[in-house]
Amino acid sequence: MRIIKCLITLSIVLLSTMSLAQNYQPPRTATGKPDLQGYWTNASITTMQRARDLTDIGLIIPDDQLQNLTVSNHQNVRQATDDNQVQGELPDGTDLLRGRGYNAFWVDPGTQFGNVRGEYRSSWITFPENGRIPYSEAGNVLRRDAREQFSGYGGPEGAPLAERCLIGFGSTSGPPMNSVLYNNMYQIVQTDDYVMILIEMVHDARIIPINGDHRPQELEQWMGDSIGWWDGDTLVVETVNLHPQQKSRMMASLSDEGKVIERFTRYSEDQILYEFEVSDSVYYTENWGGEISFNATDTKLYEYACHEGNYGLSGILAGYRRQELDIANSQN
Repeated sequence: MRIIKCLITLSIVLLSTMSLAQNYQPPRTATGKPDLQGYWTNASITTMQRARDLTDIGLIIPDDQLQNLTVSNHQNVRQATDDNQVQGELPDGTDLLRGRGYNAFWVDPGTQFGNVRGEYRSSWITFPENGRIPYSEAGNVLRRDAREQFSGYGGPEGAPLAERCLIGFGSTSGPPMNSVLYNNMYQIVQTDDYVMILIEMVHDARIIPINGDHRPQELEQWMGDSIGWWDGDTLVVETVNLHPQQKSRMMASLSDEGKVIERFTRYSEDQILYEFEVSDSVYYTENWGGEISFNATDTKLYEYACHEGNYGLSGILAGYRRQELDIANSQN
């Protein structure tokens, strides 16, 4: 039944997208800017990087393959069978939850591939052509070094940032803002001077000043330093200067010279076209980026009371201290 509903939804979305007028005019605020406000979701079985088994498909999924690829996608298969296993993926493509404890009841990754401008996409990345992040050799070394520095549970810094309830996992809050296993809801509130994006996952909030200046480089904050401006009917956001613990640990790693450009354009009554480009000659061999569809929803955000890691971490650290004590006593 879940798969049948999935296919019906695919048909409705495709027909709705095909009927969009070429000269769509977005709703506007009192001062004439496009109104981006409301509740949006980017839930989808499309992933940031193109999955290995979709390499031969390319960016745009052909109509004659869409149904089979949708039904056979591992997320839909697991939700249909509820076999107590849901596969996740770390930013570098390694399995996160295979064999772990998440079953289909707890996740909501979406049931269909992302429809961007009337096309079903195999990856959010549109360039480079292979749909993969073009990490440089130096960038991979920096990322490996960061994993070694921030790994293990001898101290709190070794725990993943999401487990510590500091920011959402999988770059859900970005930049760029990626879809993940669940809690793919966003609320946008705007004034003439600011745009605020509230992310359901770990209740992250991005507060973006319009026509402002970047903060001093010494102020390294979570999700970086973002400023925005209007380019016609498109909101452009530039982010630099990620928090030190994010620089080499996020999907879009950034050095002090790197930046992320995001573009928000109201594409229809029901969709925001979200474009992004990551540039950093230290971490990547070339610029990379893509497009994501943010779809309107009547669903409201739930409170994300992130506490599991908070309690778990104190127990983990206490266990580690006891292990150190046992080792020290055994050597005396």
